[in-house]
Order: sequence, then structure tokens, then C-alpha cells
Amino acid sequence: MSRTPAGTPEHPRGLERFNEERATYTVRGSDQPDLAKGCEVIRDTVRTLPHRPGVYRMQDSRGDVLYVGKARALKNRVANYTQVERLPGRLQRMVAQTRSMTIVTTNSEAEALLLEAQLIKRYRPPYNVLLRDDKSFPFILLRADNEFPRIMKHRGARKAKGNYYGPFASAGSVNTTINALQKLFLLRSCTDSFFSRRDRPCLLYQIKRCSAPCVGRIDKEGYAELVREAKDFLGGKSSAVQRKIEEQMAGAAEALDFERAAMLRDRLRAATFIQGSQAINAEGLTDADIFALASKGGQIGVQAFFIRGGQNWGHRAFFPTHTEDLSDEDVLQSFLTQFYEEVPPARTILVDRDLPERELLAEAFRELAGGKVEISVPQRGSRRRLIEQATRNAAEALDRRLAERGTQARILREMAEFLELPEAPQRIEIYDNSHIQGTKALGAMVVAGPEGFIKNQYRKFNIRQAQTDDDFAMMREVMTRRFGRAQEEDPERESGTWPDLVLIDGGKGQMNAVKDALEELGIEDVALIAIAKGPHHGREGREVFHFPDGREKMLPVNSPVLFHLQRLRDEVHRYAIGAHRAKRSRAITASPLDEIPGIGPARKRALLLHFGTAGKVRAASLDDLKRTPGVSAGVAQAVYDFYHPGG
Repeated sequence: MSRTPAGTPEHPRGLERFNEERATYTVRGSDQPDLAKGCEVIRDTVRTLPHRPGVYRMQDSRGDVLYVGKARALKNRVANYTQVERLPGRLQRMVAQTRSMTIVTTNSEAEALLLEAQLIKRYRPPYNVLLRDDKSFPFILLRADNEFPRIMKHRGARKAKGNYYGPFASAGSVNTTINALQKLFLLRSCTDSFFSRRDRPCLLYQIKRCSAPCVGRIDKEGYAELVREAKDFLGGKSSAVQRKIEEQMAGAAEALDFERAAMLRDRLRAATFIQGSQAINAEGLTDADIFALASKGGQIGVQAFFIRGGQNWGHRAFFPTHTEDLSDEDVLQSFLTQFYEEVPPARTILVDRDLPERELLAEAFRELAGGKVEISVPQRGSRRRLIEQATRNAAEALDRRLAERGTQARILREMAEFLELPEAPQRIEIYDNSHIQGTKALGAMVVAGPEGFIKNQYRKFNIRQAQTDDDFAMMREVMTRRFGRAQEEDPERESGTWPDLVLIDGGKGQMNAVKDALEELGIEDVALIAIAKGPHHGREGREVFHFPDGREKMLPVNSPVLFHLQRLRDEVHRYAIGAHRAKRSRAITASPLDEIPGIGPARKRALLLHFGTAGKVRAASLDDLKRTPGVSAGVAQAVYDFYHPGG
């Protein structure tokens, strides 16, 4: 038995909000995979556990996390796993694989609940309910780090200073709303660098989507008033803003200022459009999230509606996985804890069924929201009608999902038959290279499964050794690095990250390169197929599929299998081109000063402002470098020594 004290936090982003100290340790057992050994590890752990709240992780012999759970009293909860006869089959399999446990004690059960959700998101254990949708939700951000705030779409961590409004269900709904808000409030959407360089209004001013503060067409006070109106509108005071615009339009008409009256009329139309497109029967609701669950054929779908400021900001369907042997109530509760790990909770959460730990969830969400959060199951009135609407949408989305999965399963079976695979592949890896005349070359890998593309497993490979004008050598390098690392990290192929099929964007040459690379590694049991355009490259549907033994096959132009394989090929091509463009963009903005150790952005900027170019910095004397504002004598010496190593 070994213990490792808490040091580096065990958990990802967001746990800085927990300032209290917690104890962390790991208990390990032998590597023999059987139920008795798993129970022995758990019993050894139970002997050391306190009657305190916390989170436990069960790990297999490789250290991979099997399950993350939370408990009000760790000792009591973990001890339940030793009563094997009372466990469902799914948990018995988990116990049989358990070879070590890691324990984190917390100060409250609510804190444990939040920590559990974060660890599930980080490790994605196979025995936890998982929220499969990895996309972050888009928000509207009204930035506050400029005297003329910018309105923009935002994803990811909310680090920028400003006001965030959301979440929106999709990027499309955000873009539509921002376009209408630009017409309504004439706020700028350009970057700060673009804004600072303007000497005349851009096209957005001409089409009446911006007030052109960049060139003084509106003063600070006038722009600040537009910003206040935008905040009121997005904060739920849309009716008041609309009445104010109506009064201003009437005043302008009475003053015979018809140009201003027409501008205000267009703004009023934009307000009406937003209210009409986002109208929902949400009487009495300002900020609320609505969730309903549907289950069918062993699958579960959850429908979510987002209401902010009394307006509907979209809806989205989710399909959590690993839900076997769990009640619908437990699935919905697990879904909510993971959902709100990234999205700030609304003050009102409506659900279609009671949850096992509803009060605990509300307490945990209160910490995230910074105020009271109500979780309720409406029984009557307009709120009940919203739940019924969400329930109907959940059932319809699940039916569509099941129909799509049936079609996808059939296509995969037909694809396996055409490609002569023993069974339908569960993991397909697709590879491509991208470069321009040999420069900035890289390889790309995308991954697809029965549920679609698995984007968090995409990978890029910067070409290091191969000649970058040799596509075959680049492909060999990518394969050698990918599968050489796989052999080191997972030689027994237990992690599920070995492909059932490798699809190569290329022809016979690429196929031979990949085949040779894998044979050198001693890998001969991974299915390989190369997909190349036929003799008439401009004609879609004439793709030729190259097999390792030199055979070639084609599919009918209207074959669903062909469409699916083309989609896989096009996705890796898109990813490779995008990664290559990003690499070129970084190279364009790079500076020779980046190579000097210890020179950060501020000092680099000071040197360039003083000398003008990196070449003049290189040619400068030590005394000239020391006279640079913001550059110390030590930094000047470091720069001089870098360019004059012999002197």
C-alpha cells in the first residue's frame, strides 16, 4: 500500500474556487484482473477512509480511471463496492478491473459534487455517465477593455473583461443575434487593431450596422448610451428599450428630421426581429434553463432550452453515454452536474422529473452562480407547458438519433464488406499531409467512430525529419511516430486508441509508404486502405481504393458507402489545410527576436519601437542597446551576446 500526499491539484480548471485544504492519497493492489483482487483493493482502501465527504477514483492496472464517484461519507460509500452480490453487472465488471484507488477529501458534499463533475470531464471514465458533446457553448461578449466596447461572439474560458450573455445553443443563433444587435445598437464588432488603424468608416457604417466611433462619427457619451441600451436589452429590459426608441423616432419625425427617424425605424425593426425570433411562452421567467429526458431502445436523449432576459436563446439535444443499469433520474442528475461544470447555472432550472439529490445540486450550483439557484419540477401553468414542449422535443430528437444510428450502422457494415474487414470498424483513423512547395509541412490525423468524428482525438504532426517535398517520406514519418508511440504507451491495445482501420488520403505510393513504416514496427494486423481520385481528378465519385496487396476497387457513384468514405477523406483534408494555414500565420507574425532567450513580448516591443526593425537590433552596439527605454543593462548584454557570440 502506498500513499501520495496532495501536492499539485488533482483536478482541472476551476478548482481555484475551493481554497480549503483537502487530503489526497492512492491505494494500489496487484495487476491480476479478477473480482477478488478488486474487492481486496477496495477493502484495503476502506480501512484508511474517514467518515468525511470526498471524491474517489477507481483505476485499472495501467492507472486509467474507470470511475469517479462522490460521497457524503467516503468510508460508507466505498464499502458498498465490497458487497459484490448486491452490485449490478456493470459495477461488478468495474470492481473486477479495479487495481488502485485515489481519494480526495473535501469540506462538503456540494464541493465533492462539483469536483466529481470536473474529474469526470477530465478523465472521461468508461463507467460514468458521460456528456458526449465536447463543444463549448457560445456567448455574446460585450468587452469592457476599450473606451468604445466591442460586441463579439465568444467561446471558452471567460477571461476577458466585460459582460457575457448566454449560453446560446449554437453559433448560428449567436451570429443571427449579433447581426440584429448591430442594426439595433450600432456597436462595433471589429478588432482593436483594426479599430485603431481606421481613418475613414468601413462598410459596416455604410450599411448602418456600426456608428463608426473609430473616426469620431459618434462621441464617447453617445456610444456609452448605446452600450447601456444594449446591456438593458440583453438583460431582459427589451420592452423598455423598444419604447425609448419609439419615443425618439416620434420626436425626430415631429422635428422633421426624417433621416434620423428612418434610422430609428430600422433600429426598431431590428428589436422586433430579435423579439419575434426568440419569442417563447415563458411567462414570469427571466433567466431559466429547461431540461427534459426521453429514453427508448436503451438510449437516452436530453433536450435543453435556454432562456435569458425573457428570450429564448436556443435549444440543443444531448445524448449521454454509459447509461446502462442507471435510472433516468440518476442519468439526468449526472448530466446536469457535468453540463454546469462549464456553463454558468441559470437562477431557475426546470426539470421534467424529481432528482435524487435535488437540494444538494441546488447548493452546489449556488456556489457556481454566486446566488440562489432553484431547481423545480413544474406541475401546472406556463412552466409546465414549457416542460411538455421540451419533453416532446426530447422524444423527437431521440427518434431521429436512433434512425440515424441505424443508417450509420448499416453503412459501416457495408463499408466493412467492401473493404474486406472482419467486422464494422469502431475506430477509423484518417491521415493526410499538407504543405506548400515543401514549406511548413505537417501531417494530420482525424478519428471517426460509430457516433461520428471524435474531435478531441485529432492530432497534428510537425514534419521533423523527412524531406518536406517528399509526400511518401512525410507519411512514413507520421506513421512511425503515431504507431511507435502507441506501441510504447499501449502495447496490449487495451485503451481503445488503436484503430480498426487506417484510411490514407493518397494512392499507391502513400499506401506503400504506410505499409513499409508499419512493417518496420512489426505491425501487420492493422487494416490499411488508401483513397485516391480516379483518372479524371475533377470528377467526384470516381475514387479508387488501394489495398495493401496492390488491388484496386471502386464503388458506384451513388453508393452511401462512397459518400461516407468521401466525408472521412474531406474531413482530414479540411483539418490538415486549417492546421497548415495556422502554422503559416504564426510564421508570418514571428520575429527573429523570438529566438533570444529571456526576451518577452514587452522587451521585444521596446526594442522594435526604439530601433524599428529586428535587423537594426542585430546591428546595434551594446551602448545603443543599453539606451533603449525599458531594457535593462543585463537584457541589453543578453541581446548583444546572442548576436555576437564571439565578442
